[in-house]
Amino acid sequence: MDDLAGILDLDGKGAPPQGRIVQIYEVACRQFAMRGFDGVSMRDIATECGISKATLYHYFPDKDSILRPLAMGATKSIYLHVARHDDPAKPALARLRSFIIETAVFFENFRWAWIAGSTAFWSDPKVRSQKERIAWRDRYEQLLRDILQVGIDAGELRQMDVKMAGRLVLGSINWMPRWYDPDGPLKASDIAAQFCEIILDGMRAPTSSARRRRPDAA
Repeated sequence: MDDLAGILDLDGKGAPPQGRIVQIYEVACRQFAMRGFDGVSMRDIATECGISKATLYHYFPDKDSILRPLAMGATKSIYLHVARHDDPAKPALARLRSFIIETAVFFENFRWAWIAGSTAFWSDPKVRSQKERIAWRDRYEQLLRDILQVGIDAGELRQMDVKMAGRLVLGSINWMPRWYDPDGPLKASDIAAQFCEIILDGMRAPTSSARRRRPDAA
């Protein structure tokens, strides 16, 4: 896992968490990802951290207070990471490749936080927090749609339903927890790059010579 603390301090209230608190977050998000939120108890987290339940409760009143910053951090940070690597001056095809590959890079760096946050995305009892996460998720998805629309307008991508095409791209990305093996021969970004070429083969606008070719031409 990359620096988990870096995606938790996103509210501008202070320095990133350190020491014991980071350890608790790391243990909790891994357990939430592997066993599900309901399958993990505060005792489980405390035991793996090597602390008492009383010490854990000193830092966090309940599991929700641990999961919420993880879910918010992952949702917000993935958008910030992808947007930071997006260059509107580049062709849409290059931007689309960057969007897909940088999403995979973020996933590989924060795999457990991604999985834990995704599985609990809709379960936050605090409506305000849930709405804020959805707003960041919408920014991420809108960036993808904007890239697709720019590509269509520029003639790089064929005419298509932008929302439908966006769902196709996001659908392949969101299955990374299932198809990526951290012990496998390829990085997540390498696999994403292959997926990207397969997707682009179906989206790329035909060349002018191909457009002139008769439908029944050999």
